[in-house]
Amino acid sequence: MNPIRWKLHWQILLALGLAALFGLGILPGAEESFRHGMLAFCDFIGTLFLNALRMVIVPLVVASIIGGVMHLGAEKGVGRIGGKTLLYYTASGAVAVIVGLFVVNLVGPGRVDAETAQALLGEAQITSSEQGLMGQVEDRGAGDIVEIFLRMFPTNIVSAAADNGQLLGVIVFSILFGLFIGRLRPELREVQQKFWDSVQQVMLMLTELIIRFAPIGVFGLVTPKLLEAPIDKLFGAILAFFLTVLLALLIHFVINLALILKFCGKVNPWQHYKAMSPVLLTAFSTSSSAATLPLTMETVEQRSGVSGKTCSFTLPLGATVNMDGTALYECVVVIFIAQLFASIGGVPLDIGQQLLVVFLALATSIGVAGIPAASLVAIAVILPVVGLPVEAIGVIWATDRLLDMCRTAVNVFSDTVAAVVIARSEGESPYGDVELSTSNE
Repeated sequence: MNPIRWKLHWQILLALGLAALFGLGILPGAEESFRHGMLAFCDFIGTLFLNALRMVIVPLVVASIIGGVMHLGAEKGVGRIGGKTLLYYTASGAVAVIVGLFVVNLVGPGRVDAETAQALLGEAQITSSEQGLMGQVEDRGAGDIVEIFLRMFPTNIVSAAADNGQLLGVIVFSILFGLFIGRLRPELREVQQKFWDSVQQVMLMLTELIIRFAPIGVFGLVTPKLLEAPIDKLFGAILAFFLTVLLALLIHFVINLALILKFCGKVNPWQHYKAMSPVLLTAFSTSSSAATLPLTMETVEQRSGVSGKTCSFTLPLGATVNMDGTALYECVVVIFIAQLFASIGGVPLDIGQQLLVVFLALATSIGVAGIPAASLVAIAVILPVVGLPVEAIGVIWATDRLLDMCRTAVNVFSDTVAAVVIARSEGESPYGDVELSTSNE
């Protein structure tokens, strides 16, 4: 079969297989010059792919949301679908965090002997310093939760659009802009609607072109990570922590979201998993829900049959505020670190403190930038609130990059589930009259 005719998810799987071959098999034993040249090549194509995706994010989000709000019509329509969307994102995030809390307490990866715990926590402080983690999280505190709401209204929308961490402000501005377009005179409203619809169509075509190069970009992104992955350090408590997070993410991904699809979205869960495979693989490879957003919007609309107006509203919002996997991860990390301190004589977190962790994990995950390792800052907000040192965040650094890929895939898939559920609640029929696309996209 001609590889060019393969579906996108098969091309991405091939790219991941080649990345594993090079990252784990060929490069570790290769000559220094060849390894250095190959890594430089991977860095170039990976960065180029990510930059191309990020280039279209802001104009695509702005045009999609403004167009979506306009097509929703009256303020009542915006409020209705907006309320449903936020309710879903809050509920799914809360369920994810509770799953994380249950699994980490059940497995207890941090309940080790005092010597092991002391060694891990001692190494954590060194790692935090060497990896520059403290530079990312210093001077963070509970007050940063308020900052999430301040970011909804940036003082300069152009500056916010240029900052990958300020998509929340751009989204709020776009919603308000689209809302007030509805108050214009009919002739002016029609001009605005044609303009933003055409902008959205152009951005989707540009996105489609960029996505064709996803397998090449995935190879460049994943290969260096596999070569650099500290596999030898994933033992004992760290391995137990790693598997605990994976188990919790798997429960939410396979059970919770499948039940939501079946009973709320009224669709076959397996059909949706299959349809969203390109999105899952891209999210896993890029570790960025924001970078995956263009492909997410295109795939959900084309493969699931969700209308453009629903996708344009729910998915950009979800890429910023819906972080099921991230919230779950934050909860597990904090409880794991608390268990380590309890192993060396510290006071275990009581039920009240653990519920506080649940609330803070959910709150800080909302508005977290959809970029790799953004959850480190959110974890640094939670640790001091429950009496744990920020330096302890270094204990999970060895596994963070791999788990970042996994939790991003869960984040993005939950966004797609939201689109299906909201579409069903609005009277649409996801998958009702749509067969899975046979195109590369």
